[in-house]
Amino acid sequence: MITDRLGKELLFFDGGMGTLLQEKGLAPGELPETWNISRPEVIKEIHKRYIEAGSDIVLTNTFGANALKFHAEGCSLEEIVKTAVDLAKKAAAEADTVSSDRSGTAGRKRTVYTALDIGPTGKLLKPMGDLDFETAYEAFREVMVWGEEAGADLIHIETMSDTYELKAAVLAAKENTSLPVFATAIFDERRKLLTGADVPSVIALLEGLRVDALGINCGMGPEQMLPVVEEYIKYSSLPVIVKPNAGLPKQRDGHTYYDVSPEEFAGYMGKIVSMGACVIGGCCGTTPDHIQAMTNFCRRLDIIPPSEKNDTIVSSYGQSVFLGKGSKIIGERINPTGKKKFKQALKDHDLEYILREGIAQQDNGAHILDVNVGLPDIDEISMMKETVQALQSVVNLPLQIDTVDAAAMEAALRIYNGKAMVNSVSGKQESMDKVFPLIRKYGGVVIGLTLDEAGIPGDAEGRVRIAERIISEAAKYGIKKKDIVIDALAMTISSEPDGAKVTLETLRRLRDDLNVNTVLGVSNISFGLPARPVVNAAFYTMAMMNGLSAGIINPSSEDMMKAWYAYHALMGLDANCESYIDHYSNVQTANVAPSENGRKTAVSLRESIEKGLKEDAALITAELSETQEPLGIINTELIPALNHVGDGFEAGTIFLPQLLMSAEAAKSAFAILKDKMDKSGEVQEKIGTIILATVKGDIHDIGKNIVKVLLENYSFDVIDLGKDVAPEQIVDMVLDKNVKLVGLSALMTTTVVSMEETIHMLREQAPQCKVMVGGAVLNQEYADMIGADFYGKDAMQSVRYAQELFAG
Repeated sequence: MITDRLGKELLFFDGGMGTLLQEKGLAPGELPETWNISRPEVIKEIHKRYIEAGSDIVLTNTFGANALKFHAEGCSLEEIVKTAVDLAKKAAAEADTVSSDRSGTAGRKRTVYTALDIGPTGKLLKPMGDLDFETAYEAFREVMVWGEEAGADLIHIETMSDTYELKAAVLAAKENTSLPVFATAIFDERRKLLTGADVPSVIALLEGLRVDALGINCGMGPEQMLPVVEEYIKYSSLPVIVKPNAGLPKQRDGHTYYDVSPEEFAGYMGKIVSMGACVIGGCCGTTPDHIQAMTNFCRRLDIIPPSEKNDTIVSSYGQSVFLGKGSKIIGERINPTGKKKFKQALKDHDLEYILREGIAQQDNGAHILDVNVGLPDIDEISMMKETVQALQSVVNLPLQIDTVDAAAMEAALRIYNGKAMVNSVSGKQESMDKVFPLIRKYGGVVIGLTLDEAGIPGDAEGRVRIAERIISEAAKYGIKKKDIVIDALAMTISSEPDGAKVTLETLRRLRDDLNVNTVLGVSNISFGLPARPVVNAAFYTMAMMNGLSAGIINPSSEDMMKAWYAYHALMGLDANCESYIDHYSNVQTANVAPSENGRKTAVSLRESIEKGLKEDAALITAELSETQEPLGIINTELIPALNHVGDGFEAGTIFLPQLLMSAEAAKSAFAILKDKMDKSGEVQEKIGTIILATVKGDIHDIGKNIVKVLLENYSFDVIDLGKDVAPEQIVDMVLDKNVKLVGLSALMTTTVVSMEETIHMLREQAPQCKVMVGGAVLNQEYADMIGADFYGKDAMQSVRYAQELFAG
């Protein structure tokens, strides 16, 4: 199997398929996968060319072959997939695969592997989009099952821009096939996915799901990929895959080409191998010549085998948190224990209350949020799933799944977008038998409680022995020590006078003897005592001095936060005391008045919109509209809030999920105001009308839909023509409605020609209409070459252009 060679020798992927198909006559808008049936000899010949150029792994022509994207008539999706696998395998059997060794002498015949190519669905998953997680999972599942039945050697999931969709695809592969799984994502220049994930968070997710190799593809040329590759090598314990484009797309004599030559490509790939990549190949614009040059140049290079990294990482869709340096804060407020209002919120299904708690803790400095919704009289499984999904729509912190119900734990882990903390497993065999299989399947950093069938040991030695047993048992499931955090258990000193000393000694032993990360529910130490914050803060500082990796605390407690900031400043863990100074230099003006339970509350419509709280936004809007004019509220609250979020998005401090949730909150507020205006006869003037469309042949409408939501929030009238839209349809609509601006989107290199054709027709028949373009395969230079008036790297840039255009 290919897994026997991974990380031990350099393996080569093939290059781009779409570029070569266009050379062979693939028409604009024609689905490449249909050529598996209509022109199989062409597909097989392309595979053979790549194999003879040195490719060890050939991707099937199935990038867009899933039920959510594929819409060709006259052939079934199953036939497309199975034929694609068969063509790749036949090409491998027919091709000349005798390779040269590192000295250039002809050697043995190479083994060529057929990789079932799995691309994205082209849709955003809920809550950002309208695609359900399990629907995406099912679309991937059936293709993967067909691929294995047809004889594929591995599954390669690629060009993923959302960790949630990536997780659905990996789970579908792992749960329904026995094939090795490779997975690569598409990053931008900021080293972020479309939905905000950084490199460590993607690695943490994929390693937790136990893929066989991971990496990056598409989006950039090899030079631009170097910083991303560097991060992958730094944090990944698995073999790293790198498949760049052949530079940037350009145009010459009406034809698209890429600006990195085969020789340049080979040189950069050699550098990437020297950095530690184990599997290399090409993506858009790369040809058999690029692969030939790459294999000739790189085959002589020594491979750097992947090394085990010991970082303990938990992640969300947009953030990774490292445990081990300093002490992290786990917010404790989303937990019904001792909280009457929270219990009532759970009984009333008041998710908005829970979201406010999460946002307040994030604003107050939490790094991770504990989530416990267990009450005897509620459906914990359903409530846990709903709460996790809702929280991940408004905060980007990693979550700690806190439950004793294994079914609720699995339900939450399955739909969690990232690598969660899990609270918890104990030293009881029954507990380990239930929890460890879930951690092995879904990934996670699990908290190990130092108690077993005999209870909680009264001394540090006993607790350390239980920790050792937990670590040893976890290893049987392939769970490494870095993914275990031990709870030394804080026992209240009001009933156990030596409780603090035993806990502190346990922490020290766990750090020094076992070299394992630790956690505590800090406030447990003071139960039954007056002035509990005094004891809690002192104990918290002592615990951090003895190696506490993460404290479960109330981040709205000023006493606890003072201890945290001071400790990190004093121990040199806060460079130049920057965090301490930033927090306390303006503390009197920065704090919002806390409510009776200690949390900060949303106090304005603007804040509710910025935080993405839809229900709050609607309620506050209804109250304001009783005393203020709707248009005034729009201009003083809604638009400034959207501008604030948009500025943050452009600056890279706010990510796509937050941007979209803010837009949804603004829509809920606007719906209230529109109703008021309709009843009073007041009219909100639209700034102008804009047509949006994904061009002919392209069914990826993520970018278009995001732009639509934002434009509508900024009072533009949007005519959405949908996806796979013919140039003639766009031009006719422009002429019929006398539209001033059209926005065109394309994700695939094979459909950019449709975008150019549309622009050409608009220039001839509607020269007054401006055209803005966007999509992953575009850049400013290419947009200029095809005649676009504006290129938007992201949705907010498109909004800004529209505002400027219509203001003029």
